[in-house]
Amino acid sequence: MNQTTTRISPEEIDRQRGFCAQIKAVNAALPTPPLALVDTYGCQQNEADSERLRGYLSEMGYAFTQSEAEADVIVLNTCAIREHAEQRVFGNLGALVHTKRRKPDQIVCVCGCMAQEKHVADKIRQSFRHVDLVFGTHALWRFPELLWRILSRRGRVFDIPDEAGSIAEGIPVRREGKVKAWVSIMYGCNNFCSYCIVPYVRGRERSRRPEDILAEVRQLAAEGYRDITLLGQNVNSYGRDLGLPGVDFAWLLEQVDAVPGDFLIRFMTSHPKDASERLFDVMARCEKVAPHLHLPFQAGNDRVLQAMNRRYTREHYLGLVRALRQRIPDIVLTSDVIVGFPGETTEEFEDTLKVLEEVRFDALFTFIYSPREGTPAARMPDPMSKEEKAANFQRLVDLQNAISAEKQAAYVGRTLRCLVDVLSDDPRHDLNARTPGGRLVHFSGDKALLGQFVDLKITGSSTWALFGELAREE
Repeated sequence: MNQTTTRISPEEIDRQRGFCAQIKAVNAALPTPPLALVDTYGCQQNEADSERLRGYLSEMGYAFTQSEAEADVIVLNTCAIREHAEQRVFGNLGALVHTKRRKPDQIVCVCGCMAQEKHVADKIRQSFRHVDLVFGTHALWRFPELLWRILSRRGRVFDIPDEAGSIAEGIPVRREGKVKAWVSIMYGCNNFCSYCIVPYVRGRERSRRPEDILAEVRQLAAEGYRDITLLGQNVNSYGRDLGLPGVDFAWLLEQVDAVPGDFLIRFMTSHPKDASERLFDVMARCEKVAPHLHLPFQAGNDRVLQAMNRRYTREHYLGLVRALRQRIPDIVLTSDVIVGFPGETTEEFEDTLKVLEEVRFDALFTFIYSPREGTPAARMPDPMSKEEKAANFQRLVDLQNAISAEKQAAYVGRTLRCLVDVLSDDPRHDLNARTPGGRLVHFSGDKALLGQFVDLKITGSSTWALFGELAREE
């Protein structure tokens, strides 16, 4: 792999927008605007990437649809983090044979993390002949050029450069809604956890320049966005590759907090080996930074953590939690846990349960280990049966659900300033809101409240949600 990070020049982005203009001219001659569908799998970084794909497609003159049968261009932006995500993609990809049979000119594209894996690209090349375009994470900025090749020459295009990755500023963005926004501050990962494919498909860590990030945040604040999430595979590594004295993630957080506007700042994800008390001090001091930290611990046993190449110990993690709660007592703390890592015994798994009991997370994202081809963990002996792993997983879920329900119930009777972020799809409630810590609140009210901060009195709770009503002014 080429280890050099490339910063794409403004001239190269202008060249891509030139391809957008050519495609738009072709589309303008059609009786009605052609339709595009971008189907996103996986993490928030993929969601941010899809916003750029939609931005390009919009500049090309496409309107958007959620119907595969109607779409003229379909883009599957894929995730490779777990086997289940890959199988969903392959299943949905196979179903597109029928839509393309009915609509032969339909263009089917696959991009994202799965597409960056050579064995996946080879499988698509051989077994999914209806796919026209496959491009990896490093080629996203050249999507207009790649699509133009399909439109002007036909034939199939596969573009999966083996490189450290690049940074491209100036790609158009089409965001979903006007309340929440994702802002990528860096790309890639240098950690090489033994179970994780991300460094292989996203490349090495590379930070956007602070002036570019701050300009994007200022624009979002000026447009009225209320909830801005800073994204990176490990945000705590931000700035290390820039060579700028004093520029790190805590510094960046302070700069974003100083941007004028009434909005919340969230961020993810933090790696415990790089989380610092300086970061916690900044979080406590900055008024706009949400009182929420997602801090994956993955396992509670030191031998397992070492096998995972996580580079911290259980006690180090618990020390971080204590330091954080000293500064922000009402912090909402969430985490990730992997059950059944190769070689993990039930006794070692019980150390994870002890961490749950001590920390008492507000919520967990829990997974049974899924081997990823090309990672060290995929070659490790894995003697525990699927049945034992499933039983341990259920113990974990049952314990966390009980903790979550108790933590949620503690909100009842409180009045919180919440952001109304989406319309509810539950007929019993008109609107959904989020507490500063990110807890979901269902309530009823005027739809005109969408995008506003309101005071909600919490009247009820469940394991995963709160219920509230507009607080009356005294």
